[in-house]
Amino acid sequence: MNAHPLVLAVDDEPGILRLLKSELTAQGFGVITAGNGEEALKLIEERRPDVILLDIAMPGMDGLQVMRSTRERMSVPILLVTAKDRTADRVRGLELGADDYIVKPFSMEELGARIRAVLRRRGGEEPENVVRSHGVEVDLTRRLVKRDGEPVSLSRTEWMLLQHLAANAGKVILNAELLSKVWGPEYRDDLQYLRVWVSRLRQKLEPDRSNPAIIRTLNGIGYIFEPDPVVLDEEETVEAVAAV
Repeated sequence: MNAHPLVLAVDDEPGILRLLKSELTAQGFGVITAGNGEEALKLIEERRPDVILLDIAMPGMDGLQVMRSTRERMSVPILLVTAKDRTADRVRGLELGADDYIVKPFSMEELGARIRAVLRRRGGEEPENVVRSHGVEVDLTRRLVKRDGEPVSLSRTEWMLLQHLAANAGKVILNAELLSKVWGPEYRDDLQYLRVWVSRLRQKLEPDRSNPAIIRTLNGIGYIFEPDPVVLDEEETVEAVAAV
C-alpha cells in the first residue's frame, strides 16, 4: 500500500468532490476524483486506488454498476455513499460486495474513520504517520496533536499550518509557500500574518517559547519543523553497519 492510501472519490457533483478532496487530503490520504462512472472505471484501471468512495445515485452509469464492473476486474475496498431514504440501495450494494456504506449527510471525521476501518479489514492497516518533536506528536493521518501525551486543541487554521510543516519535517518551507498553501496565493507576501499564526502555534507546542525548538525560523526565508532524530534499535544498527 502507498504511504498515503489512495482514495478514488466518485460523485457527479463537483462541489462535493472538491470538499472530499480537501478534507481527505488533510486527513493524510491521497485523493483522485471522477465525476461519472465511465471516468471512474478508467481511473480504477490506470491508478489502482487503495479504496473507492462511490456515490450510488449518479446519472448514466450509477454507483452499483461501477461497483459490479470493478469487482469483475479486481478486488479493492469499496465504500458506498447513499441517501438516507435509500435502504434498498444499501442492501443491494452490500449484497453485490460493498465493504461498507455511509449515509448522507455525514461528517468528514466519520468518513475518514470508515475509510481507515475498511482498509484495516482488508488487511491494509495504514502505516504510522506520526511526526515527533520534543514531546509533541503530530498524527497526520488522524489529525491529532499531543504534547507530553496530552491532546492539544488547534483551530482549523493552526492545524493546516502545522500539518504542512510536519508533513515536510526537516525541510525548509518558504514563507510564500506556507502563506499560499494555508491561506491562498493572495496572501503570499503577508509575512506579518504568518508570524502571528506561527506564534500562536508555538504558544501551544513549544516547551520554551523564547527559544523555539520545534518550529524554527530561518529569517527572511521560512520555517522548518525539526523532528526528533530516528533512533535505531540494536538489530537495525547491526544491519546499518553491515551495509556500510
